[in-house]
Amino acid sequence: MSAPNETFLLGERLFSPEDLSSIVARVAGQIDADYQGVGESLVLLGVLKGALYFLSDLSRRIQAPHQIDLIGARSYDGTQSTGAVAITKSPDTDLTGKHVIVVEDIYDTGRTLATIEDYLRRHEARSVALCSLFAKRRGPVFPANLRYIGAEIDDRFIVGYGLDCDEAWRHLPYVAVLTSPSIADPS
Repeated sequence: MSAPNETFLLGERLFSPEDLSSIVARVAGQIDADYQGVGESLVLLGVLKGALYFLSDLSRRIQAPHQIDLIGARSYDGTQSTGAVAITKSPDTDLTGKHVIVVEDIYDTGRTLATIEDYLRRHEARSVALCSLFAKRRGPVFPANLRYIGAEIDDRFIVGYGLDCDEAWRHLPYVAVLTSPSIADPS
């Protein structure tokens, strides 16, 4: 958890609303090309809460018939990974026999996506594809097979467009680097 008197500041803007819209359009096009003809068996499964904006915009851009649902997973406390992932909300949809695309905000350590992928395989999803708006270039601790990546970024803590720090800054229509005395910004 962040220190009570610590002041966080927004730093460099990395992605404008227009950049994000272009990313969403490109990823939606890739998904449409890959899932033509699967009918209603496609499910976009958004990871709460960070992926909500991306999931919503992506769903509106995908032409292939699909359902949406949500899964909750928590692995961060403030700006620090806890080292463990807990599933905090199960999907409401029966995913047995479905083609599931897990929609995540950021691929950092890979721990969250690996945990969710394992969960979905145990619940007999027909196929599981992983989609992340952002992926950190430094490489994950737990590799996952990402099929769709919006953009690669350096190892920096970012907020906006659903990404947060202690629930703050999710609402921003752009993505910016979060800076503070305790967060090393390698830029």
